[in-house]
Amino acid sequence: MSVNLFVPDSLLPVKGVRLSSIEANLRYKNRDDLTLIEVAEGSSVAGVFTQSAFSAAPVLLCREHLQQTDGIRYLLINAGNANAATGEEGLTSARMICAEIAEETMTALNSVLPFSTGVIGEQLPYWKIVEQIPALIDALAEDNWIRAANAILTTDTSMKAISKSLEVDGKTVTITGMTKGAGMIEPNMATMLAFIATDAEIQNAQLQEILNAAVRDSFNSITVDSDTSTNDSLILMATGKSGVALDDTNQSQIIAAINAVCQHLAQSIIRDAEGATKFVTIKVEAAPDYAYAREIAYSVARSPLVKTAFFASDPNWGRLVMAIGKAPVKNLDVSKLALWLGETQLLQNGEPLETYTEDQGQKEMDKDEISVVIRLNAGNASATVWTSDLSHEYVSINAEYRS
Repeated sequence: MSVNLFVPDSLLPVKGVRLSSIEANLRYKNRDDLTLIEVAEGSSVAGVFTQSAFSAAPVLLCREHLQQTDGIRYLLINAGNANAATGEEGLTSARMICAEIAEETMTALNSVLPFSTGVIGEQLPYWKIVEQIPALIDALAEDNWIRAANAILTTDTSMKAISKSLEVDGKTVTITGMTKGAGMIEPNMATMLAFIATDAEIQNAQLQEILNAAVRDSFNSITVDSDTSTNDSLILMATGKSGVALDDTNQSQIIAAINAVCQHLAQSIIRDAEGATKFVTIKVEAAPDYAYAREIAYSVARSPLVKTAFFASDPNWGRLVMAIGKAPVKNLDVSKLALWLGETQLLQNGEPLETYTEDQGQKEMDKDEISVVIRLNAGNASATVWTSDLSHEYVSINAEYRS
C-alpha cells in the first residue's frame, strides 16, 4: 500500500558510478538483497548517520572510514539483517566484508563503506556476503540503478528513486538517488538508507556542508512512527565526471537540484510508509523561530490520536488542538492561533469559526493527501513536517515482521 508514490520506469546513469545487485539469501528468497556501488577514483563522498546511541556496526565503521580518508571507492549494502546490537562480533563481520572488497579491488580497507538494514540483534552471516563479492564486482555497470533500488528494500512496497538532469555551462549534470524505509522512521539525521550521486565536481568539505543543509528540510522533516533507526545512513557522492565544477555562478542551481532530490526521496518514504493510506503535510507558519515551529509540527505529526483520526478520515479536529497544545514550547499564545485543515479554516484567534461545518471537514479528511496549516502569528519562521496515518496494517506489519 502506498499513497501516490512515483515509481520511475528508468533512472539516469551517473558518470563515474557503477552498481550491481545479487541474491545472497540473507533473509529473503528469490530477490536481490546485496548491492555494491563503485565510485570513480577522485570522487568526493559525504555522509550523515543516525543519532541513535545503539548505532549499528556498519554505521560505526562508516564514520571511522570517512574520517580516515577522502578516497572512498566502494559501498556495500545488504538488506534483511541490520547488524545492529551485535557487539564486537558485528564489527568484525563488517570489517571482514570491507577487507574482502578491498582485497578483490586492490583498494584500501578504509575506502569501503558498509551499510545494513533489516532485523536488529541478529549476527550478520558475513560469509554469505563475502562469497558473492567477486560476482558483484564482475557485474558492476552504470545502468543498474533500478535493480539496486529494489535490492535495498525491506518492508517497503516499492522502490523509491529519482533522477534529475540540468544544463550547466553548456554541459549536462546528472543527479540520481535511491532510498529505502517505510517504518522505524524519524531519522534525526537522514533516513533508513539513502544513496545520491551526481557527476558534478564538488570538493569533500563543501559536499558535506551541502548534505548537512539538505537534510533539514527533507529527511529530517519526516516521521512515520517517531522511531529513530539504529542504521540510518545517507550518502552523497560527487564524481566530477560531467566536467562541471561547483562555483559561485552555478552553485545555487546545482544545490537546488540536490535539495529537490533529497526532498522527493524523503517524501517517498512517507508515501510508502508501513500501512499508509494518507500522506499528511503539517506546516507551522509565523512562528518565533524554526525550532519552535518544528516542535509544534512534530507534536502533531507524532500523535497516535491524530494519526488514527487521519486513518479513519474522522474530522475530529479537537485532536489537532490537543497535539498543538502539548508541544514542548514556551509562551504559546493560542489566542493568536489560526488553524486550517486543507482549504477549510477551523480556528481564528484560537476560537472555532462559526461558518465551519462537519461536512467541510469531512471532505478534507476523505482525501488521500491532507494538509494541516497552523499559523501562530508570533513571528516570521516556518517549518514543514510530512507524516502518514496510523492504520491496522501498520500494526500487522510490525507484529509479524520477523515471522
